[in-house]
Amino acid sequence: MGDSGGSVVSVDVERISFGGKEHHIQTNHGSVSVAVYGDHDKPALVTYPDVALNHMSCFQGLLFCPEAASLLLHNFCIYHISPPGHELGATPISLNTPLPSVDDLADQVADVLDFFGLGSVMCLGATAGAYILTLFAAKYRERVLGLILVSPLCKAPTWTAWFYSKVESNLLYYYGMCGLIKESLLQRFFSKEVRGCSELPESDIVQACRSLLDQRQSMNVWRFVQTMNGRYDLREELKQLQCRTLIFVGENSQFHAEAVHMTAKLDRRYCALVEVQACGSLVTEEQPHAMLIPMEYFFMGYGLYKPSQLECSPRSPLSPFCISPELLSPESMGVKLKPIKTRARLEV
Repeated sequence: MGDSGGSVVSVDVERISFGGKEHHIQTNHGSVSVAVYGDHDKPALVTYPDVALNHMSCFQGLLFCPEAASLLLHNFCIYHISPPGHELGATPISLNTPLPSVDDLADQVADVLDFFGLGSVMCLGATAGAYILTLFAAKYRERVLGLILVSPLCKAPTWTAWFYSKVESNLLYYYGMCGLIKESLLQRFFSKEVRGCSELPESDIVQACRSLLDQRQSMNVWRFVQTMNGRYDLREELKQLQCRTLIFVGENSQFHAEAVHMTAKLDRRYCALVEVQACGSLVTEEQPHAMLIPMEYFFMGYGLYKPSQLECSPRSPLSPFCISPELLSPESMGVKLKPIKTRARLEV
């Protein structure tokens, strides 16, 4: 088991951000921003975004989907952790500050949980963020109830990926968030269907993401890219995970093969893979509606429910009979869904 160790002290900086309260916390592994949404008495859902993103650009589509937002906020208090220097309005991190390792970022998640007095949490991460939360789950197994991973990474970078990432790092370092870097990131996040072409304009979500990338501090993004380029293989650690795992990946994602491989390495009894058709890596933004029904059934295994639209009770259980049968078809969901197999009993 990992040990976060030491004390965690909050810097006295808080502000209201889009309905949530943002906390700047000084951890044992550097400063981190955490935006908190919801009732603190509810179970905790911790999110971690992909490279160059924060919760507004990585999970906004999911939380702006009314049914998904209702499901999540009804059951959870959401703690959005931003990679160091990726929060809205971030200032450049000093070049004298040592680069964190992936282990440092995973330990930083533990520090955040300690600061808020959280025990076991649900985790939702996208690509690089999925790697960090998977590593956190491997190091602090008793602190993770379940993992929801979007186009996750689990391997060390190949030589080709490492070289490509080094080229990107150099461009970021010397030229900042230039056009070439933005196009590379948009290709990482989205399918070509929404990125547009000479005949079709970019979709609104891609335009919004492009605008948000302009607001990123390029050196802070460079630091996260460098950290992820030093990641190591987690495949042995996957065998030790003790929580259920729900993996989403777009069929057109650059990381599709790795997500499928990761699923094969996990205990098949407690893992499910959802392949979303005609979608890139960032399912939370491109096709968030495809996540709803799989998440509903995933949460049912923990005794967590969707608010009933038919009853006054705030916690009426979901039932397959309350869902129109055609909604369960792959064509309607836009997914290829492998059965979610869960434990017969689970202590929460």
